[in-house]
Amino acid sequence: MSRPPLASALSQSDLLFDRARLVAAIEAMGRAVARELEETPPIFLTVMNGGLIFGAALALAIPADLEFDYVHATRYRGGTQGNELLWLKQPRLNLVGRTVLLADDILDEGYTLRAIRDFCLDQGARRVLIAVLCQKRHGRTAPGVVADFVGVDVPDRYVFGFGMDYHEQGRNLPGIYALRD
Repeated sequence: MSRPPLASALSQSDLLFDRARLVAAIEAMGRAVARELEETPPIFLTVMNGGLIFGAALALAIPADLEFDYVHATRYRGGTQGNELLWLKQPRLNLVGRTVLLADDILDEGYTLRAIRDFCLDQGARRVLIAVLCQKRHGRTAPGVVADFVGVDVPDRYVFGFGMDYHEQGRNLPGIYALRD
């Protein structure tokens, strides 16, 4: 199966946020997260693969001790439409009685984040906070899913870059791009 070329997608996209704007938003989020955390250290749980770049930047922006783990659950599997949730890796740390900070690239419809949040609570987490680099502006978010910390809002278009992929490409782009309608 051949992938559409990233260069073609970039030529049909708009740059929404450059690296400087994203770094400033993430640094502000880090300060807000530090003010909210009461338990030391909370568990910083990165949602892979999309949350990798954002999670690393956010962790560096939080002036507090953190304990790290990750989870890998996906609905997209390289495509642009969500499917049934597939768990690839659950956290190894004991979540009982702990505060968990989920770090993910985007809150779109939120089904993946809701499932991960609910899993953490089912495992005994005392509290689960959600931090996302970006949040899509639309009315289709799963009931009960709200990000506690949001870097930037993006329009209801296909977005990629800074952790988010275009057919498994472009995660390492230093900005967020949106395909034109």
